[in-house]
Amino acid sequence: MHVPVQAIDREIWRDGIASEGTRLIPEETPLALTYNGGTYAVMMGTPQNLEDFAVGFSLDEGVIKSVDDIKSLDVVRLDDGIELRMWLAAEDAALISERRRHVAGPTGCGICGIESIAEAVRPAAVVPHGQTFTPEQIMLAMQAIAPLQSINLQTRAVHAAAFWSPSSNIVALREDVGRHNALDKLAGALARSRTDASGGMVLLTSRVSVEMVQKTAAIGAPVMVAVSAPTALAVRTAEAAGITLIAIARQDGFEVFSHGGRIAARHATEVADVA
Repeated sequence: MHVPVQAIDREIWRDGIASEGTRLIPEETPLALTYNGGTYAVMMGTPQNLEDFAVGFSLDEGVIKSVDDIKSLDVVRLDDGIELRMWLAAEDAALISERRRHVAGPTGCGICGIESIAEAVRPAAVVPHGQTFTPEQIMLAMQAIAPLQSINLQTRAVHAAAFWSPSSNIVALREDVGRHNALDKLAGALARSRTDASGGMVLLTSRVSVEMVQKTAAIGAPVMVAVSAPTALAVRTAEAAGITLIAIARQDGFEVFSHGGRIAARHATEVADVA
């Protein structure tokens, strides 16, 4: 249960004919995040890039302000799950009890266990302006994701979050059965490599809910691009955070929902209202 992909035997029915075969499917494992010996949250996720997940989750949750706040991190594989054991300075650990989650989160749940409405819709960090991007850059960035999704190429069943910059193209890409987890893993990867996110874009193969905007703001990226539509709250949050929210990115184009000034050489000739 600790490998990201499993080969499973199954019975197949197609066109009224039964057969048997093996399919590769993603694993889903309980991931317990603990700080100084106490469990903060248990999430369901893909058992891969777990150090990135631990760091990114901690940053995106506001448990830590910097990767340097984690004094040690151990990945402990148990029979029924995996513990991500982190140790913080005593003064940082004392603050955790104020936001400790009391229930387990299903696959990639972004706000499971949060105890107040205000905390769930907390304002996102305001991002710097960063740079502008052309429509061609945005389309090329999104097209670069699929060939790099190693788990999804095998299973067609996981989400991806990636970071793209003009100088390096895809800087990092992380996958998970949960879209929130994938973004947390990306956040951790960028933090651990000391990558400045202000000069690039976060790319998502999922829809955009408010938590995805909050996490992108915590990363510090000025632009986020997703293949599916955002929620209304996600748009309002992106607007307040100064994030350019681009969604419904397809081969023929995309739609901009906030802060379109970062997109250079725009040629919008008409506005389409979608009922």
